[in-house]
Order: sequence, then C-alpha cells, then structure tokens
Amino acid sequence: MRFSLLALACATTALPALADEINVYSHRQPELIQPLVDAFTAETGITVNVAFVDKGMAERLVAEGARSPADLVLTVDIARLQQIVDAGVTQPVQSDVLEANIPADLRDAEDHWFGLTSRARIVYASVDRVAEGEVTTYEDLADPKWKGRVCIRSGTNDYNVALTAAMLAHHGVEETRAWLEGVKANLARKPEGGDRDQVKAIAAGQCDIAVGNTYYIGQMLNDPEQKEAAEAVRILFPIFEGAGTHLNVSGVAMTKAAPNRENALKFMEWLSSDEAQRIYAETNHEFPVKPEVAKSALVASWGTFTPDPMPLTDVAKLRPDALKLIEEVNFDG
Repeated sequence: MRFSLLALACATTALPALADEINVYSHRQPELIQPLVDAFTAETGITVNVAFVDKGMAERLVAEGARSPADLVLTVDIARLQQIVDAGVTQPVQSDVLEANIPADLRDAEDHWFGLTSRARIVYASVDRVAEGEVTTYEDLADPKWKGRVCIRSGTNDYNVALTAAMLAHHGVEETRAWLEGVKANLARKPEGGDRDQVKAIAAGQCDIAVGNTYYIGQMLNDPEQKEAAEAVRILFPIFEGAGTHLNVSGVAMTKAAPNRENALKFMEWLSSDEAQRIYAETNHEFPVKPEVAKSALVASWGTFTPDPMPLTDVAKLRPDALKLIEEVNFDG
C-alpha cells in the first residue's frame, strides 16, 4: 500500500502499521531531505512518505491525536522542537545508537528530540564594502555606523527569534530591547524575504551586511543562477560579547501515535549515521552533529569559530519573551 503526499497530508484516521513504510511530517523543505530519503530507502527498502507542513505542526498533531498517521517530525529550530514536545505529542526514544552518535548537548535530556545538524546564525558581508573584522559581535549590528546598511528577514522568523532569545539569555530584557531598536534603526529596508534574499540585496548594493544562516551560502554557490550573488559576500562569525557564535539545530522527534514505530526508529538512527551525516554536510552544507563526520570542504573553507556555550534548551525557553520584545519594538514596521 502506498500513500501520496496529498493523502498523507490530509489523513485524519490512524494508518495500519506497515512493514515497509514510515510517515514523516516535515518543516524542512522537501529538496533538502530528499537525498536522505532516497539513500535510506535504497539501503533498507523502507519507503518514507513525507508531508511538508509549513505551519501549525504542533496544533495539527494535537488535533489528530492517536489517529495521526505521522511517525516522525523533522523540523528546524530548537524552539519548534521544544514546542512540539511541550504539546505532548511526542514520545521518548531510548537508543544506544542515538546516544553514541549525537552529543548530549544536542539532544533532549528526556530523549524526546534529537539534533541532526547544526548551523550558525552569522553575518553576510559585502566583499567590496566591508573589511574583515568590521563585525565581530552580534552587538555590533546595533552600532550607528551601520545606519542604512543592514538587511534582515522578518524579526518574527524562527531563526531571528532564536537569535533574540539568545541575546536575552546573555543580556536581559532592557539591553536586548535596546539592541533590537538599534538594529531596526540601522536597516536599509523593511525586513523581508528569506536569507538568500539578503545575500542578493547585498550583491545589488541595497545594504552592506545582513544576518543569515551559514548553509544558504553553500546552496547559492551551487546554484548557477545565484552563484554570482553569493560570491559578492563573505561569511563572518560574530559572537555574543564574552561568549560564542549562535548555533541552532535541525532535529527529529517520534510522535506519540507512531503507527510504524520500529521502522521510524531505524530512520532516526540512520539519520545519525556516518552516511546520513555526510549527505547533510555535502548536500545541504550543514554542520554534522556526529563529531567523527567532517564538514564539507566548502564549509570548512569558511573558517573556524567558537560555538556559544548557552544551552539550546535555555534559549528555547526564552522564545516567547523574545517574540514579545520583537513585537513591542515593532521591528518589522
């Protein structure tokens, strides 16, 4: 029996446990995980049905309850992972393989979620108009010298909310509010688009620096239509004053309903394997979470950095407060 993406996306009744299938709700773009799905199916014969769920994943799983067809959730951002866990729709997974492959600081202490990749929230800087060392901290983004020179996507985007939550964890409410107001005052245009659009804006001369995730540069450099724009910027790894560079994760969790639990666990464990981690590194330009797997040559060429030691779970807890501050300063207005 085979289920189309449409059928899976619309399913509201429990599916039978099938020997050769698993069902995944994914917040990740389909093209980013298809190479992983293809490799897993080729190795195991297990078909992975993926339904792309852009918004309301936790709410959907709550509504479906025990009837949910989903075995696993794949998503980006620690806050999204924690939100799904807090909704009570996941189950703990005990696995020696996952514990051996994924460092403890990149998985849930109660075994509800497991990080699969990490990425840094960094600064894209114009090769021609910004010198090395001009931006060394996230706090620098609020410096008046950048007035009219900064681009960024919506402040309420998950990645920017997480960055703001980390700023809150380091500096508290008032300093974070002042930082948000300072960054807003420096914007060259209203927040818009995605991270790739910020790179294109720098290449077009609309701004000189922007905030984005590392892996987008790798994807753009491998896209003939976007390569020229990507070559117009360099990657800078800012830090929080006295700390390190902000990291976030993509991760996986098993749903409480999980009609195909055994095969779902096989997929989770495989995603932490050397082969899957290499695919993440080479195809998606993300940082592998398994320490033994090297970064891609391209990613390694960007240089080294010191990760922020702030626990991701501490950052996730501050997400509501961060979003409130972003809205209070009307960052996107």
